Amino acid sequence: MTPTTTGEAIAARADEVWKVYGSGEARVVALRGVSASFGQGRFTAIMGPSGSGKSTLMHCLAGLDTVDRGSVHIGGTQVSGLGDKALTRLRRDRVGFIFQQFNLLPTLSAAENIRLPLDIAGRKPDPQWWDVVIDTVGLRDRLSHRPSQLSGGQQQRVACARALVARPDVIFADEPTGNLDSRSGAEVLSFLRASVREHRQTIVMVTHDPVAASYADRVVFLADGEIVDELHDPTAETVLDTMKRLDTYGEPVMI
Repeated sequence: MTPTTTGEAIAARADEVWKVYGSGEARVVALRGVSASFGQGRFTAIMGPSGSGKSTLMHCLAGLDTVDRGSVHIGGTQVSGLGDKALTRLRRDRVGFIFQQFNLLPTLSAAENIRLPLDIAGRKPDPQWWDVVIDTVGLRDRLSHRPSQLSGGQQQRVACARALVARPDVIFADEPTGNLDSRSGAEVLSFLRASVREHRQTIVMVTHDPVAASYADRVVFLADGEIVDELHDPTAETVLDTMKRLDTYGEPVMI
C-alpha cells in the first residue's frame, strides 16, 4: 500500500525504494518497493518490529544511505543520485537530525551547540526565529551551560533546537526519547509537537514506543521491509493494538 497525504505539499517522499544489504547467504532485503509521502507541516512516526526496515527507510529519506532501486525526494529535489558535495549541502541546509544520542560537543555551551550547523555553513541565525526556538524549548536560562551541566532531557532539547534553528525542510528523528526517562521524554515530544503545530515544522520520527507515536499526526507501520498499515490521529492504545498484530511478522527474509 502507498500512504498519501492528499491535498498537502510533500516535504519528503520515497518512490518504490528497494534497499539490500550484503550478498549471497548474508543478503538481506531491508526495503521492498516502499512508497511513502510525508506532508509538509506534519508529524509522522514510523514504526515496526525489530528488523522491519524503519530506520533504513529514514536513513534513505535523509540521504544518510543510498537506495538500490527507486528514488527519494526532499521537496522537489531528488536525493538519490546526488553527488557528494550536493548531498552534503542538502543535508546541511534543508534537513535536520535528532538522534537517540544527543551528539552535543562537550566543550561548547548550549547556545554554541545550537548554532553549530549555522556556524559551519557560515550563516547567522535569524534573531527573531532564534528567540522563537529558544522560547519553544524553554532553555533561555541554560544557554551558557555546557552539556555536562544539563539533564538528559535538557540536552535533547538542545539537540532539537539545533535541528530546528536552521529552518530545515524536514527534521528526521531516530528514537529521540530512547535515552530519556518518561518525564524528560514527554518534554521533548511536547516540544516536537509544538514545533509542528505552531511553526509548521515537518518531522519524521522512528520510534518503538506507542506513547511517543501518539504525539504524531500519523503513524506508518513497516514489516518485512514493506508498509503494511497506517493510522491517523493515533492514540497509544491504537498504536499498541496495531503493533501486536505486526508482531506476527518476522525479521527481513534472508534470500
